[in-house]
Amino acid sequence: MWGRMPEEPIIDLQSDHYLMGEALRQAMRAYAEDEVPVGAVVVLGGRVIARAFNQVETLKDATAHAEMLAITQAQQAVGDWRLTDCTLYATKEPCPMCAGAVVHTRFLRVVFGAGDPKGGAAGGAMNLLQFPTLNHRCEITSNVREQECRDLLRSFFAHQRASP
Repeated sequence: MWGRMPEEPIIDLQSDHYLMGEALRQAMRAYAEDEVPVGAVVVLGGRVIARAFNQVETLKDATAHAEMLAITQAQQAVGDWRLTDCTLYATKEPCPMCAGAVVHTRFLRVVFGAGDPKGGAAGGAMNLLQFPTLNHRCEITSNVREQECRDLLRSFFAHQRASP
């Protein structure tokens, strides 16, 4: 008569907060490499299938943003260029290049930490992720662990300005 009680996880490992923590760990790796501290992870079915951090300076490649590198890894993981059921977690609002790639690969959702009112393309300066004439639109969740993401960026740039 008692039946089974639904089991609730002690920690919801699929929560936006937790997964942004994974992206933040990637951003810290970028910081340690003297790269702009942006990290990204791609999630499919509750599993992280790609992790990356900015490597523009390291690879001498202007397209080596965390999001772009994570997208490439995710495509390899799923064996297709379409990432229809995936969610991208990024510590900073995607730029127009990254947002364009997100739309092109048909992400279901984008979650980001720190907004970028000057250059962000997920509602900051513009919104390419939901642009009405494009063939795809993504759900957007913003400001997840925003302060931590913003503090990491501010710390990096303050350190850069203080260095000779």
